[in-house]
Amino acid sequence: MTEPQHPIPEQELPGTEAEVADPEPVPEEHQVAFDINDFPGGARSAIEAVLMVIDEPVTEEALAAALELPVEDVGAVLDDLAQEYADTHRGFMLRRLGGGWRIYTRPEYASVVERFLLGGQQARLTQAALETLAVIAYRQPVSRARIGAIRGVNVDGVVRTLLARGMVTEVGQDPGAGAVLYGTTDLFLQRMGLNSLDDLPALAPYLPSAEVLEELAAEGLA
Repeated sequence: MTEPQHPIPEQELPGTEAEVADPEPVPEEHQVAFDINDFPGGARSAIEAVLMVIDEPVTEEALAAALELPVEDVGAVLDDLAQEYADTHRGFMLRRLGGGWRIYTRPEYASVVERFLLGGQQARLTQAALETLAVIAYRQPVSRARIGAIRGVNVDGVVRTLLARGMVTEVGQDPGAGAVLYGTTDLFLQRMGLNSLDDLPALAPYLPSAEVLEELAAEGLA
């Protein structure tokens, strides 16, 4: 007895048009299709929606890619929003810091926010931590030994604190000594209100004379 034959689907028959047809594109997983103009507020409101959910600054390029808009259009909308928030005295502002855009509470309301979040207790860096952070910011990449030589004290504990706070990070190793080198993070730029390290205030007015610097360098302290 012969086995019953099952018909072969037409698309699997060799030599048919179905075999040589281009495969249908597979949609990307979780991708949501939309037309930005279908939203009531258009691109402006869509950008605001994204800004409300990010937890770190987002670049104009990233917003443009996600919303399928020209980078120039996104930049113009962000500038308009920032100006509108400033003109209407909102409790928040839109700023470009650390290479990206993010909504921040206005400095005038810092006491209100701190009281709500911290119960009146302000979590601030100590003077030692601020001094160490300043050394890293201006001398990066820099090792713990060099930081300690500049400050004149052991900085191991302070550096660990700054690492835990996310203000500094390991950026490499000294090719000669093999010591870990430290630098500041994007969080540092955000907390300091800077767009980049180029915005750090110039140190020239506060530095000792060239003769003093040469003496310190000769002693291995600069």
